[in-house]
Amino acid sequence: MKCLAGITVTTATALGLAAAPTAASGQRDLVVHPGESIQSAVDAAQPGDTVMVLAGTYRESVLITKPGLTLRGAGERTVITPAAAQAPKATKATKGAEEAKAAHACATGGNGVCVIGTKGNTVDDVRIRSLTVSGFDKSGIWASWTDGLSVRRVTAGENGTWGIAQERSTRGDFRNNTATGNGDAGIFVANSVSEEGGATDTGGTLVVDNSVSGNRIGVTARRVRNLVIDGNTLTGNCSGVFVVGDESKPAAGAMTISGNRIVENNKFCPATPRLTAIQGSGIVLTGSEATVVRSNVIRDNVGSTPLSGGILLFKSFVGALNTDNTISRNLVQGNKPADLADRDTSGTGNTFVSNTCGTSVPAGMCAG
Repeated sequence: MKCLAGITVTTATALGLAAAPTAASGQRDLVVHPGESIQSAVDAAQPGDTVMVLAGTYRESVLITKPGLTLRGAGERTVITPAAAQAPKATKATKGAEEAKAAHACATGGNGVCVIGTKGNTVDDVRIRSLTVSGFDKSGIWASWTDGLSVRRVTAGENGTWGIAQERSTRGDFRNNTATGNGDAGIFVANSVSEEGGATDTGGTLVVDNSVSGNRIGVTARRVRNLVIDGNTLTGNCSGVFVVGDESKPAAGAMTISGNRIVENNKFCPATPRLTAIQGSGIVLTGSEATVVRSNVIRDNVGSTPLSGGILLFKSFVGALNTDNTISRNLVQGNKPADLADRDTSGTGNTFVSNTCGTSVPAGMCAG
């Protein structure tokens, strides 16, 4: 056991344990105590290390650019929140000015924890576990150009835009998290937030068993394909799940939305330049193809906006149609103005099969 810049470093050998043969399995624990810097520990870590953050409040942003790193807290008692004042700008007199600039990029972007790679060099197999990240102007957790990012048992609340967000990334695994009171989506998966283009194949990204409430939208899948949204509880948002596509190719979709409990998402959110007002929306598909929506419980989502209702197909705001989507075996009751609504009258190949519901537009789509 040794100390590195005030951070306790515990090696497997010092603990009398057999060192793991691969970096991905972890080699050292770098323990961060209250009053110490998480970023300093991340900077000192090597691929495969675990940065253990003890219970306490840490006023900083954290940038991860190394593969195979684990950032682990002590549960909700480990809180990452914005610094009291913005960090000073790097100057030539500052040691490692360019490194300092990079380290502050996460904070200046308004984010809490960032995992950032590049197009030619993704950051792979980073794990974030058991902590709270809240109060940031943009995102609690922000990831770009990553592969295999895993976020579990994280509470992301009261952030200005997204709770947990991923763009330009593949094989993400987001499960058992809590996302509450964020300005846009609690969990957000997108192709890119800065440019247009066809939907990204996410390689089977999983959004599973999360609790998402009080956000503008619970889970947004924007211009992406090949992912699973399963077993989540979504309540008190303006909309539960939103699948967003546009006219670009490949189209958004080819995903499965199943086993979710989507109840009373009746918060009102006013219109934005990109989207009409929303309230009382369970699942909305706009510009999606070949998406399967099955075995969800969708109750008491009530509103009077164009996007209100239990399960809704709606032509996207740039004119992209819904095609070949299958909505089956859902329990959809008490939603207004309708439990099921196909408002994309030009879309083709969309089927509603064996759904238990009371009302539909057009009529006749309910099994009982």
